[in-house]
Amino acid sequence: MATPPQVITCKGAVWWGGGDNDVTVEDIQVDPPKSTEVRVKMICASVCHTDLLRARGLPLPLFPRVLGHEGVGVVESIGERVKDVKVGDVVIPTNIGECQECENCNSKESNLCLKYPITLSGLMLDNTSRMSIRGQKMYQLFSCSTFAEYMVIEENYVVKVDPNIDPAHASLISCGFLTGFGAAWKEAKVQLGSSVAVFGLGGVGLGAISAAKMMGATKIIGVDKNDMKKPKGEAFGMTDFINPDKASDDKSVTELVKELSDGIGVDYSFECTGAAPLLTQALEATKLGKGKTISVGAVSQKFVSIDFLSLILGRSLKGSIFGGLKPKSDLPFLVDKCLKKEFPLDELLTHEVSLEEIGKALELLKQPDCVKVVIKISL
Repeated sequence: MATPPQVITCKGAVWWGGGDNDVTVEDIQVDPPKSTEVRVKMICASVCHTDLLRARGLPLPLFPRVLGHEGVGVVESIGERVKDVKVGDVVIPTNIGECQECENCNSKESNLCLKYPITLSGLMLDNTSRMSIRGQKMYQLFSCSTFAEYMVIEENYVVKVDPNIDPAHASLISCGFLTGFGAAWKEAKVQLGSSVAVFGLGGVGLGAISAAKMMGATKIIGVDKNDMKKPKGEAFGMTDFINPDKASDDKSVTELVKELSDGIGVDYSFECTGAAPLLTQALEATKLGKGKTISVGAVSQKFVSIDFLSLILGRSLKGSIFGGLKPKSDLPFLVDKCLKKEFPLDELLTHEVSLEEIGKALELLKQPDCVKVVIKISL
């Protein structure tokens, strides 16, 4: 008879509520998985600006907390009702589930599963925690916490992947790049021969560029205030670059985009920065009557202002979570492209650090030459 899994003591990056740098790497306790959960030994994780927002207590100040939602790991133990993965499988965590049974999962209109929704409580689906430190309950980020040597996650929030995938690449496509890619592929459904503007050339924006190229867009305009992002964008398929800070005559971003698109704007725009003022500019940069804008970036405030005239003149604005992708149905497509080396993901990876250097990782993320930081946790 197999020995049931026990509580594991391991290293985790713990935020205590004092901002970005109020983090310590210390021993935490990770409980065994419950009946429909799996415990994962993390191989590596990557850092996202969403982690910075949560470290600052947005939108909810839930502490102490282990952050991280991008990563890849190996299943260490499973609950008795787990069906789709087994011990030893390589898995990627996801922010949303896909039950493949509910109204949304059976629809082509939404990827937001009604049975396994995106969670903001910092707890498991039963509103309890599987992590603690010195007897104190800890919170996770969304469905998981990847900045620890071990984590527990509901089975429906993981996707099994080919073990031959490069762990760093698997981590990079687990959220940010995937979200931008899906926004162009699934949300906008970019058409052959169309024009695209991407606002923000971080991991999300580069994903949007990559998908726009795959879908056959002939003009792909990247917008970023950092000239270091220009070669990155070109590597993924960008055809034109705009640095608004270097424009003459104080022209708006909208005007600059229109100058590169026959004066009438682009077919699609993707706002990938989370900067609220850019949302209206991204909207106005699209064509009258039919332009589509996808809001992808994580805006820190709850309410934003939109120029209503831009909407009433026939343009559309759509929000997007996880790029509109359904984890189990769509993530294997991206994994296959990774295995075939169709994405220049080494251009995305700019720094590697250890878990003990988590503070350094957050500081690197703020540097102009940084796109993505990968944290190596175990081999």
